[in-house]
Amino acid sequence: MFMTFDETIMHRCLELAKMASGQTIPNPMVGSVLVFENKIIGEGYHQRAGEAHAEVNAINSVENKSLIPLSTLYVSLEPCSHYGKTPPCCERIVQEGIKKVIVGTLDTTTKVNGKGISYLQQNNVEVLTPMLNDACRFSNRRFFTYHEKHRPYIILKWAESADGFIAPENTQQQYSISNTFSKTLSHKWRTEEQAILVGTKTAIIDNPQLNSRLWEGNAPIRVVIDKNLAIPTSHHLFDGSVKTILINQKKEISENNINYIKINFQENPATQILNVLYQLNIQSVIIEGGTKTLQLFIQNNLWDEGRVFTAKKQLIRGIKAPEFSISPSEITTIADDTLKIFYNV
Repeated sequence: MFMTFDETIMHRCLELAKMASGQTIPNPMVGSVLVFENKIIGEGYHQRAGEAHAEVNAINSVENKSLIPLSTLYVSLEPCSHYGKTPPCCERIVQEGIKKVIVGTLDTTTKVNGKGISYLQQNNVEVLTPMLNDACRFSNRRFFTYHEKHRPYIILKWAESADGFIAPENTQQQYSISNTFSKTLSHKWRTEEQAILVGTKTAIIDNPQLNSRLWEGNAPIRVVIDKNLAIPTSHHLFDGSVKTILINQKKEISENNINYIKINFQENPATQILNVLYQLNIQSVIIEGGTKTLQLFIQNNLWDEGRVFTAKKQLIRGIKAPEFSISPSEITTIADDTLKIFYNV
C-alpha cells in the first residue's frame, strides 16, 4: 500500500512506540520523530512510566540543535499539556521554537482531550491531525479501552487440538497441545499485559505459575476466579512471588501478596470482575481458561481480542474449546501450529 511521506514518518513513530511494549503502563506508548528537509534528525519514544516522553527524547536526540526550530515534529499521540511526573510536552515544543507538529491521534483522556493541540495552536504552532488515526489508536488500544470503556482491554487466549478440544477428557492427565514456540510466544504476550486470569478448575488441575518464565519481562498480576476458595494453598498461586487476586464470595482481605476480593456471583460475575480490575487501575488482562471462564466473557460480549493456537494433533474426545461467531482477522503459522487472531469490533 502506498504511503505518503508524512504517513511513512508516522509509521516510524509507531515502530518506535512499540519498542516500549508493556513498559509504559499506566501511560500510553508513544513515538516521535523530528524531520528537517525530509530527513530524520531525531527520534524518541516513551520508554517507561515516569520517565521523559517521546517528544522530549526525540528533541534531546538531535545533534545539531539549531535545526530544531526549522523542523517538523511528528508524534503518534497528542502531546500532553499538564504536569505529571514530567513537565508538559507542549511547553517544551513551544520553547524549542518548533512551528509545525503532526499528530497521529487525539489523547481522549480528560487531562488532555484536545488541550495539547489547543495550547500549541494558541502559541502559533501549526498542527495537522489525524495522521494514520486508526493505526495510532490501535497501538494504544489497551490505554483507550481502559479510559473510554472503563474496563481493561480483554484478550482471550487458548490452544486447541485439530478436532476442537481444549483439554483431554481425563482432566487429571497432563497434556500439552501447542508446541514449544507457541508456548514461548504466549509467555512473551504475558509480559505485555498487566494481568492474567484463569478459572477455578484450571487453577486446581494445572497448578499453573501464571508467570513469564519463558520470556524476559514483567510478570503479570495473577487473577483467579475461586468462588468457594477451593484452590489448595499449596499451589503455586499462593507462593507470594507475584501479586495475586482471588475473586471469591467468602472473604475480603490481603495477606502475603494475596488479595481476596469478594463479588456477588448471583449477578453477572464477568462485569463485576472487570469492574474490580478497573478500580485497581489494570488496563489489560489476558484470559487463559478454561472453557467455562472463556465462554463466560464471550457470551457477555466482553472481549476485545482472541488468540487461538490450533495444533495438528487430535484428541478424539475431550473438553470442547470455546468458539467465536466471527472469522479471524489474521492467520499465521507457528511451526506446526496455526495461530488465529480475532478482533471484536
